[in-house]
Amino acid sequence: MSTPLNPQQQEAIRYLDGPLLVLAGAGSGKTRVITRKIAHLVENCGLAPQHVAAITFTNKAAREMRNRVAELLPRAANELHISTFHALGVRILREEAKRIGYKPRFSIFDAADALAIISDLAQSVDKKSLRHVQAKLSNWKNALVPPEAARHQTDTKLDRLAAEIYPAYETTLKAYQAVDFDDLILLPARLFSEDTEAREKWQNRLRYLLVDEYQDTNPCQYQLLKLLTGVRAQFTAVGDDDQSIYGWRGADIANLHRLPEDFPRLKLIKLEQNYRSTVRILAAANALIAHNEKLFEKKLWSQLGFGDQISVTCCPDNEREAESVVMRLIAHQREGNGKRAWADYAILYRSNHLARLFEQQLRSHKIPYVLSGGKSFFDKAEIKDVLAFLRLLLNDDDDPAFLRAITTPRRGIGAATLQTLGAYAGERHLPLFTALEETGFAQLTGVKTWDTLHAFREFILRLRRKAEHEPARDVLVALLDSIRYEAWLLEHEEAHMAQARWANVGEFIEWVGKKGEEEGKNLLELAQGIALLNRLEQEEREHDTVRLSTLHAAKGLEYPHVFLVGVEEGILPHRESIESGQVEEERRLMYVGVTRARQTLFIYHAERRKQHREWITCQPSRFIAELGDDLRHIGGKNATLPDKAIRSARLEAMKAMLSGKSATPLPPQEHSGELRSTEPDSANIPNPASG
Repeated sequence: MSTPLNPQQQEAIRYLDGPLLVLAGAGSGKTRVITRKIAHLVENCGLAPQHVAAITFTNKAAREMRNRVAELLPRAANELHISTFHALGVRILREEAKRIGYKPRFSIFDAADALAIISDLAQSVDKKSLRHVQAKLSNWKNALVPPEAARHQTDTKLDRLAAEIYPAYETTLKAYQAVDFDDLILLPARLFSEDTEAREKWQNRLRYLLVDEYQDTNPCQYQLLKLLTGVRAQFTAVGDDDQSIYGWRGADIANLHRLPEDFPRLKLIKLEQNYRSTVRILAAANALIAHNEKLFEKKLWSQLGFGDQISVTCCPDNEREAESVVMRLIAHQREGNGKRAWADYAILYRSNHLARLFEQQLRSHKIPYVLSGGKSFFDKAEIKDVLAFLRLLLNDDDDPAFLRAITTPRRGIGAATLQTLGAYAGERHLPLFTALEETGFAQLTGVKTWDTLHAFREFILRLRRKAEHEPARDVLVALLDSIRYEAWLLEHEEAHMAQARWANVGEFIEWVGKKGEEEGKNLLELAQGIALLNRLEQEEREHDTVRLSTLHAAKGLEYPHVFLVGVEEGILPHRESIESGQVEEERRLMYVGVTRARQTLFIYHAERRKQHREWITCQPSRFIAELGDDLRHIGGKNATLPDKAIRSARLEAMKAMLSGKSATPLPPQEHSGELRSTEPDSANIPNPASG
């Protein structure tokens, strides 16, 4: 039986007299409000499902919302528009492509595809600088800054470089009949601002909008929403100013300021009852976030009991910190008498580099874990190279796959030739793969270049025929031999990196080959399910594993027991944020970490930390003092005896050793300045993916 809706939730669901902002605190049931409001609009207000749109920021959130709505509206769920901002942008652009000079089957370039264009335009620039340029271009697009205005918004040499290549970057994308991720929002917003017919068409189609995580919108997304809602302004925006943590990628908390200015009839409803955390955790969270300037005052409260005291542990150094955290985790899990799973625990940190020592400790003690916020196996460049060929074998219209395949390895085909091909294909409304065989294109290029392109096309067609009849593993091996991929890696990478990347390719070949044998499918049939490859990692995450995650990646999630580590000045808040005056966003990030915990929260910091082979003296984060006085300090100047759980775990381990049984190593003395090192034997470290 589901929990009854509280009065504020009911009011948010029923309010339809104009624009509405639901200020939803952490754990206050915002997704429940959105899904129930969708059902209310369809069942009780007579609004056709196809006229309702719910917009989220992640595919995971969209899936969860879609599943919940399907339970409430099983017959109408498929007619609703529930998607991410980018998916909505794709839908609009596919339908309105001709209005902006694109073919309906335009290509969508991912970050790697876009970076390749930037690299060609900004020659002799190192990879780190290229990524800065790419981020600058993205920020300009998100802020609705066109190329002609960008040149007046440059502070550094790299900014000026970005402004110089911005027009050429846009021209190249258009020539390829391609868009990048930022264009998926920018181009619809630009279309609706310039084309009244298109704007009114979509306003009449999407008559009520519900927007999740509104505090994370950037100026371009805000503009798109304003244009979609129009004068009717029938929308519900759900967000929390205290959880705005994505300023570094263009999110603008000022959009919350703009709502009451742009929509004077805006109604505000606050959801302050928290259904996740104990009173003590919420008291600390409220005390912390009170140090920020507030757009809207709110205070979380809970009926889930007072709960355990938050502990703050000071460790001598970061190696002892990792050891102490894992020992405490083991002791706490054991104290649960089998009722606590590994999946009940999360170790959260500000930056990915902090994870390494915790991974070592978890591996050493054979504790299964999964790492969030890291790169997916299928996102590795070498795997995407192979996948590009498979995508092209399956679909001639996949222009990004064609571009990646024909340039990996490069075959003497330069950017100028590909731009010519892109322009020709655009005029003829043809896929690039088809266009390169036409006589009209052959007349635009030299004989040698055309011969190279023709040979590539014939190679793909032969490989396609081969893939229909021969085992998948054999076809992949033949493909990689033909393009001399291993040799190309060795020519363009340092030896150890090339070998590691080639090993990943080998692992992928074995996986595909085994899958083909088990399911009796050829390579083309396997390629049809290529979008499902990431499900491997989703299934892995469903196992009973401790979660290691950045604070950014943990947003929206919750765990019974949370370890918040590396809580030091220079880390959280981050040094660059301190220098640039962005401490308030870092405080919101700490707030997000605190409010991930349902029952217990452990906070850790170190007195010194090893960086680049040097020991750096550390100070506890200012945010610890801002949590209030109801904290239990362990170690450092406030040393106390270890808690009951640690003593119990140590006693059990000693008994096991005396009886000759194997046991987890003894937890360290947390109040002592000398803690044992348990550096794991690398030969005995299991693959974390195997659990």
